[in-house]
Amino acid sequence: MAEPHELTALEQWQALQRGELSPSELTEHYLDRIEALNPALGAFVTVTGDAARARARHLEQSVPRTSPIWGLPFADKDLQSRAGVPARFGSRLMKDFVPTESDDLVQALDDAGGVSLGKTSTPEFGLPSYTEGLAGPPARNPWNPELGAGGSSGGAAVAVAARLLPFAPGSDGGGSVRIPAAACGLVGIKPSRGRVPAASGIDKLGGLPVAGPLARTVTDAALLLDAMITPRGNHPDDHFALRAPGDDLPLLAHAVRGEGRFQLGVMTSSAWDEDYDIRLAPEALSALDTARHQLDALGHGLDDLALEPDPSYVPAFRTIWQAGAASIPAEGEAQELLLDPLTRWLMNRGRALSARDLAEALAALSTFERSFIRQLSRFDAVLTPALALTPRALGWYDQVDPERNFAQQVQYTPFTSMVNVSGLPAIVLPVQQTAEGLPMGVQLIGRPGGEATLLALGAQLERHFRWQERVAPEPWLGL
Repeated sequence: MAEPHELTALEQWQALQRGELSPSELTEHYLDRIEALNPALGAFVTVTGDAARARARHLEQSVPRTSPIWGLPFADKDLQSRAGVPARFGSRLMKDFVPTESDDLVQALDDAGGVSLGKTSTPEFGLPSYTEGLAGPPARNPWNPELGAGGSSGGAAVAVAARLLPFAPGSDGGGSVRIPAAACGLVGIKPSRGRVPAASGIDKLGGLPVAGPLARTVTDAALLLDAMITPRGNHPDDHFALRAPGDDLPLLAHAVRGEGRFQLGVMTSSAWDEDYDIRLAPEALSALDTARHQLDALGHGLDDLALEPDPSYVPAFRTIWQAGAASIPAEGEAQELLLDPLTRWLMNRGRALSARDLAEALAALSTFERSFIRQLSRFDAVLTPALALTPRALGWYDQVDPERNFAQQVQYTPFTSMVNVSGLPAIVLPVQQTAEGLPMGVQLIGRPGGEATLLALGAQLERHFRWQERVAPEPWLGL
């Protein structure tokens, strides 16, 4: 048999079901890879080897194999709390924080039979779209270690792309699953608002952040997403789950079948175009054209779509982004100086906002949500570039001028945040590589609750492009 990390997550799960692998063997295999490779990558900030081994033994002895991801390793993003494990939130301010209770998403994946190996790196409080900060080493892109991995689920993406994990959960409040997935050549899913009970977004400011999977294949992403969605008995969070047509079937079934013909829109405009200089790199346009050509060859209908300008979007989104930093637990100059410059700026801007500022921003984004859904409503899904530019070099983002830093983030990732504002689902697919071997992807935006359609489309493209066979090079790691 191939080395376990060479198999897809679904193939590993099938080997576990057949008894060809045990959870303990699989856990040990990945812990060995993490020990060897993580120092050069910065994917993990905490490795919980002893707890993972004990968890694997518990599964073998006491948990039925019917659990959705029984025996499969994953890691918690360091924005999530797991009882007894440091939760540093990518910040020097939180270096000594050890929670006594676990977040709902952490518990949901435990209930689904997974084995957490530790914590993956994230930028400070998950605020930027890159994973480089003062609290630790940057998350390095496995395709080229001089490049960044994106963010804020940068560590999770690095771990999956370097095959330190079969898949990983992330969170997405403005693109934080899809951006690192695109930068690292992975499949990343931002579910519909309300789809994942334990991290639905409905209890967050503006409803922006939701939990979603990062994986090497569409089926692997669906496998993990099903585990996130699986009801947990009478747990109160389950009442907040969005139920969509086709929920009688696991999403994995739609990914495996990959069936259907759909009417698709193609869009290169974004909500940022009127306020920022958005320029699409030739590599981004090439990836879009490649996906469009293949979708056309598969018999899907395609039509161009131009987004209607909305001058209220940019100031409203900026307000909500700043407001989200207002509650960072830093009081006094000494604690503020522990924060990264961008975080400190965001926090102070957020704390200066008035209730009227916040109310007007939320109203503007609610209006945009209705308009965006209306404009996309004649399509089953809408195709966009995943990123406007190729993966960025480490240190590319301005650490002195926060306004320029924000502009850089927008120019790199103009197609992601509007999906969070609208609550729609989206999937990023790594359809192409550049001449230098760097991943370039596309995004498909679905209807509310339309994850099944996105998975079917993704599976169809995956059969043609076979991106699961692309492996990030390891010679630079000294292997």
